[in-house]
Amino acid sequence: MIIVLLGPPGTGKGTQAAAVKTRFQVPHISTGDILRRNLAEGTPLGLKAKGYMEAGELVPDGLVLDLVAERLKEPDCSGGFLLVGFPRTSVQAEALDKLLAASASPIDHVVLLEVPDGTVVDRLSGRRVCKSCGAVWHATFNPPPAGMVCPKCSGDIYQRADDSSEAVLNRLQVYARQTGPLIGYYDAKGLIRRVDGSKSPQEVEAAIFASLA
Repeated sequence: MIIVLLGPPGTGKGTQAAAVKTRFQVPHISTGDILRRNLAEGTPLGLKAKGYMEAGELVPDGLVLDLVAERLKEPDCSGGFLLVGFPRTSVQAEALDKLLAASASPIDHVVLLEVPDGTVVDRLSGRRVCKSCGAVWHATFNPPPAGMVCPKCSGDIYQRADDSSEAVLNRLQVYARQTGPLIGYYDAKGLIRRVDGSKSPQEVEAAIFASLA
């Protein structure tokens, strides 16, 4: 089974990706992970990507697709896989379809986690993170300890700059511009499975599994 998981920031895609991976026994393919691995191993594609990154430029779609194509050739992807964070645009989706057509393995489902913008802002703007170990708290639902010092490693707890209300709203606007056409592309193919991502993680997980049945 080949699944694409979409949703704006703050919708719990990481949590749900882990659940889908376990339930369906498919690898979770993340372009970020692929890029980091290629950079660490110094592969030819990784070195190309490094050149763009060091110049402060975005890695081109074609190179990202080449990285994904190499990852999908690995044995663990033979029975299907879960894509999270890719494709981000309809152009990338069309290129991915051409790649998958070569192996006669089209996408089966595109799960879209839908969460109101206000809920996303509340979730992300309340997030607090340890600078040292990455432990996470929430100002409302799981307040950090007094003194903003991590009890696990004594690191400082802070709010990331991209978690401010203004930054979150900007990220949502970018997401809407990029993924509006992408959602339309997959909707026209009858692949979209809409899931209310504002519910509890357990309820969202159950709804995703039901949509994939």
